[in-house]
Amino acid sequence: MMKTALLTVLLILVCSAAWAAGGGGHADSGVVLKDFLWRCLNFAALVALLAYFVTKPIKRGLAGRTESIEKSLADAREAQKEAEAKFAEYDEKLAKASAEIDDIYASIKAEGENERDRIIKDAREMAAKMEKEAQKTADVEVAKAKAQLQDRAVHLAIEIAEDILKKNFTTEDHSRLVDEYMQKVGDLH
Repeated sequence: MMKTALLTVLLILVCSAAWAAGGGGHADSGVVLKDFLWRCLNFAALVALLAYFVTKPIKRGLAGRTESIEKSLADAREAQKEAEAKFAEYDEKLAKASAEIDDIYASIKAEGENERDRIIKDAREMAAKMEKEAQKTADVEVAKAKAQLQDRAVHLAIEIAEDILKKNFTTEDHSRLVDEYMQKVGDLH
């Protein structure tokens, strides 16, 4: 239908142009006025036909474009709301993750401090045990050394006494000791 209207308008324009061009020579003022009115009528008809046939498609196109723009704006607003919701959700998750990381860090730090304290305590206990063991070992070694020194001192004293007795002991001393021993044994019975 649009094509038909456009062809009709084009035909009228061509005919009007041909009729206006066919005038030739001088014309009187009545002919010029008639020609002018005819041209105005053709122009008005052309504008009317164009207005009748073109305004509806233009209105439909503009209305469709307006609806399309409104729909695009509504979609954009909806997408913006969804994006803001996603952003808020991710921001909340990030805040929770940061809080969890802080909690984990504090927990690990506390565990590390507890482990350090336990290791220090165990090391101190072990050092105390080792010190006690070393003291016991030292006491045993000192007792052994004392016993060895006493034993050595006794042997040396016996050797010295033997030497002294061998040098200074006489037969009279021997007889006197035997008599004393016998008297003591006799007193016991």
